[in-house]
Amino acid sequence: MEIFDYDNILLLPRKCRVESRAECDTSIEFGPRRFKLPVVPANMKTVVDERITEWLAANGYFYVMHRFDLDAVAYARTMRDKGLFVSISSGVKDADYALIDRLAAEGLGADYITIDIAHGHADSVQRMIAHIKQQLPDTFVIAGNVGTPEGVIDLENWGADATKVGIGPGKVCITRLKTGFGTGGWQLSALKWCARVATKPIIADGGIRHHGDIAKSVRFGASMVMVGSLFAGHEESPGNTVEVDGKLYKEYYGSASDFNKGEYKHVEGKRILEPVKGRFADTVREMQEDLQSSISYAGGRQLGDLRKVNYVILGGENAGEHLFM
Repeated sequence: MEIFDYDNILLLPRKCRVESRAECDTSIEFGPRRFKLPVVPANMKTVVDERITEWLAANGYFYVMHRFDLDAVAYARTMRDKGLFVSISSGVKDADYALIDRLAAEGLGADYITIDIAHGHADSVQRMIAHIKQQLPDTFVIAGNVGTPEGVIDLENWGADATKVGIGPGKVCITRLKTGFGTGGWQLSALKWCARVATKPIIADGGIRHHGDIAKSVRFGASMVMVGSLFAGHEESPGNTVEVDGKLYKEYYGSASDFNKGEYKHVEGKRILEPVKGRFADTVREMQEDLQSSISYAGGRQLGDLRKVNYVILGGENAGEHLFM
């Protein structure tokens, strides 16, 4: 298989079939709902909070609330009271089993639960999927993270409704440096590899640096794309605001960092400062407009048309010599 990442790939245009890019439909059916955009902000403390997830749910976008320092049952009740869908995160510890039991016992349930651990191809994830399916059989379960076809196959066979692909490609993740493992540096190729065996939706998680990377992710098999750093530096972002040399920045740190854990133990994340870049809603609008443009370049009218285009791999000995289907 060829190895590449987002910066090594360009998609090739086809004859445009729309009068205006605004005609292109970026929506995606994911689980029991349809969303305006195949993009979900990363479920991290410095990316989303209650206010941002409420805005996303109310405006037709997918979200996953993080699981850190949160009363998830109270959060789910608040979202139900506001008539909004519930999408929360879970780990695989005793407290996470208790959370699932409480959601079931109190009749709150959850529309989506994301089992979110660093190495999701694990017996502990298999047990948690089974527990959720037993207690909340109508819940759409997303499980991850994995980075191999074997991981995708197993998670699907264990009952996951979608899998999350990406081991350490995020901007604040240092997994490959700390452990020697991961998909950092070849995340897009790993996505293609995993998508070939998937029979259920895939969320591409990590490595997104530009809006065009969303279109590339869809081209190589993603139903949804999880984005961290591009969402981390907004006025509404929950990270602390820091001033450096007269310029404003927002804290952004990995879920496996000591900043998030509160201790330096099994650390695989770091902290950076993202320049403040305006309002969250403006970035979402721009992402949608850019994706509409991508669909128009693909000669299409809807998101799935992106999967039909050819591409070239830049760099290396065979740069520009081959087209790939």
